[in-house]
Amino acid sequence: MARPHVYLNAASAHSALGLSAAAMRAHLFAATDPATLQWTERYSPGRLLPLGCLPTDAVLPALDFAPVHQRSRNNALAWGAMQALQADVAQAIARFGAARVALVVGTSTGGIEEGEVAARHLLLGGGFPPSFAYAVQEMGNVAQFLAQHLGIRGPAHTISTACSSGAKALASAARLLQSGMADVVLAGGVDALARFTVGGFSALEAVSPERCNPLSANRRGINLGEAAAFFVLSREPGPVRLAGWGESQDAHHMSAPDPTGQGAAAAMQQALARAGMQPAAVDYVNLHGTATPHNDAMESRAVQAVLGTEVAASSTKPLTGHALAAAGALEAAVAWHVLHDNPEGRLPVHWWDGAADPAMPALAAVAPGMRLSRAARAVLSNSFAFGGSNSSLLFEAA
Repeated sequence: MARPHVYLNAASAHSALGLSAAAMRAHLFAATDPATLQWTERYSPGRLLPLGCLPTDAVLPALDFAPVHQRSRNNALAWGAMQALQADVAQAIARFGAARVALVVGTSTGGIEEGEVAARHLLLGGGFPPSFAYAVQEMGNVAQFLAQHLGIRGPAHTISTACSSGAKALASAARLLQSGMADVVLAGGVDALARFTVGGFSALEAVSPERCNPLSANRRGINLGEAAAFFVLSREPGPVRLAGWGESQDAHHMSAPDPTGQGAAAAMQQALARAGMQPAAVDYVNLHGTATPHNDAMESRAVQAVLGTEVAASSTKPLTGHALAAAGALEAAVAWHVLHDNPEGRLPVHWWDGAADPAMPALAAVAPGMRLSRAARAVLSNSFAFGGSNSSLLFEAA
């Protein structure tokens, strides 16, 4: 028996690209570099770094309505992105009942920033602040917060597999729908920036002091970022279909990917097979594209093996930074905008210095102004994480 199709009926994202769909599209499809990263010492005192922060004029909602242990910047970021979807969620609850609406969230940072403030207070001899609740740092906090205040009573859980979390949340949502455990699922990812995150990746020598430069021979590492991106998914037809997904596990190294790219290729192949789609049908690939030496080399080999080198490809991380657990969900939103209301097939530009690495397969990086001259039909989005946790999502215009 064929499994029912899964559709993305609505989408919302907050990132360095902006807080609205219009702002996100304007920056994604700009013919001139929109330079959306910010140079700041906010999360690295004494060290100026380019980061994918929310726009400087962004104001996140106050969480005065929530208990103290739910008042984190991570939750505020999620709640901000959720505003555009609240009516859809309310309609789903009214139609199917709260117990038939589910929630899946990918995250990794939790309430780290609040924990940092509390730790500094403790080190100064003042003990933990009276308002600090350790539960703010629990990974399940954001799922509990969203379910409680949106009135969702179906399955609600968090996925924390580092940088594949947001993509895996959408795959998990699809399984909930296809199994009949839910009629509507709210799914996505959120991660807010914090000093701990920037310090940790800096200790791994993975952070670039310059704007990240994916696929370039001159690449020096990642720019970190923050984002929240969520979708309303159901079995009822919508603008975009989650046609396939693939997940694999390298178990090659704690932080470095398998250099052969076999796990990444397997995830892409699974997504194509689940969709019943041939590689030639893919119009555009949103690369994981972190601009680290190992990731880009591995991913370019995997893309060549599965799709060849003619398919249009780009990394949007020079515009957003690497939003960690939210990256897969944010880049699913990129796929949404490529496929939805885009009759000319405009594509996100691959912003880099153009100095291709001769040691890697030369992918067809999207140049400024490049378009398909027709509506895109299928988009593949890759997310690869620490420990070799790989996820590929394949989206199709409905």
